[in-house]
Amino acid sequence: MKFLLFNDTHIRGTSPRNRTDVFLETLRLKFLEVREISNFEEVDFILHGGDWFDRPDISPSIVREFARIIQSYGKKIYSVAGNHDLYGHNPGTIDRTMLGLLEGIGLVNLLNVNDKIILEKNNIKVQLTGSPYKYDIDSDEFEKYYIIKKDLNVNYAINIIHGMLLKKPFFEGIQYTLIDDIVNTEADVTFAGHYHNGFGIEAKNGKYFINPGSIVRITNTLNEIKRRPKVVILELSDKIYIKEVELKSAVEGENVLDRSILERVEDKNKKLNNFYKNVVNTNLYEKIDIHQIIDNIAGNENISKKVRDEVIRRIGFAAEEINFGGDDN
Repeated sequence: MKFLLFNDTHIRGTSPRNRTDVFLETLRLKFLEVREISNFEEVDFILHGGDWFDRPDISPSIVREFARIIQSYGKKIYSVAGNHDLYGHNPGTIDRTMLGLLEGIGLVNLLNVNDKIILEKNNIKVQLTGSPYKYDIDSDEFEKYYIIKKDLNVNYAINIIHGMLLKKPFFEGIQYTLIDDIVNTEADVTFAGHYHNGFGIEAKNGKYFINPGSIVRITNTLNEIKRRPKVVILELSDKIYIKEVELKSAVEGENVLDRSILERVEDKNKKLNNFYKNVVNTNLYEKIDIHQIIDNIAGNENISKKVRDEVIRRIGFAAEEINFGGDDN
C-alpha cells in the first residue's frame, strides 16, 4: 500500500510580500506536479497534513480552480484541518469553510479526533487516525492527540496531526510537542503539518515521524531561501519504506524570495525575541490564550462543558464575522 504525503499548501489568491513571482501560478504548478508524482509512483492514497488554504474563506473562483486539479488526482484523499482552514482555530466551524466545501462535495475526507479508518490492500491493513488543529493540541494535554492506540488486527497505524511537532525545543512562549515526548505512541507513522520548515523523516524506537515541510515558501525567514519543497512517498508492505521527493517546479529560493524583505523581517524578529526574553526575565509575562482563559473560568465557576463549548463556538462565529487577516481576491 502506497501513500503520498504533503502539507501546508496555503492556497491563496495574492502573492505574499516576500515573494517576487506570481504565487497563484506557482501553486498551480506544484499541485499539478503532485499529481504527476502520484501517478508515477502509483500511490493508492494521498494524505494531507492540513492548512490547505491560507484562510477559511478565500475566493470561490480560486477554490474552483484547485478543486478541479484535486479531482484530477483520482485518488482518495485523507486530511486533517489546519489552523488556517478554520475560523477561530475551532474545528466546529469547518462546515462554513472552503475546506468544508471540499469535504462536502467528496474531494477530501477529513479526519477528526476519535475517527478511525481501516484501509486494506494485498492483505495489508492500515489504521488511519487524525487530529485537526485545536487550541490545546500542543498543551499539557498533547497526549490525547499525538498518542494513539493501534488495533490488534491491523498491520500498521498512521496518525495525521496538525500541530507543532518538533525535534528540539522552540522559543519560549510558543507551544510545541517534542518527538521524544510521543515515542510511546502506537502509531507506526506520525505525519505532522503546521511547522513549515519541517524536519523531514525521523526514526525512533521503530516508529517514524514525518514532516516534509510546507510545499510553499511563505514564512519570513532566511532559511526559506535554502529549503527545497518536497513531498514524501510512504510504502507499507512487509516493511516500511519512506522517501522524500523534491518538487522540480519549485525554483531556487533566490529567484522567488525577496532577500531584502526577509532580512528586514529577520532583524525585526531578533529584536522582538530579545524584547520578549527581557520581559520574561522580569517575571511579568504570562502567555494569554483566550481558550485557556475560558477553561480556567469554567473550572473556577463550575461551568458545564456544554456551556464552555458554546462559548468557544461563538468565538468561532465572531472570528468569522470579523473576517480577519489578509486578502485573497
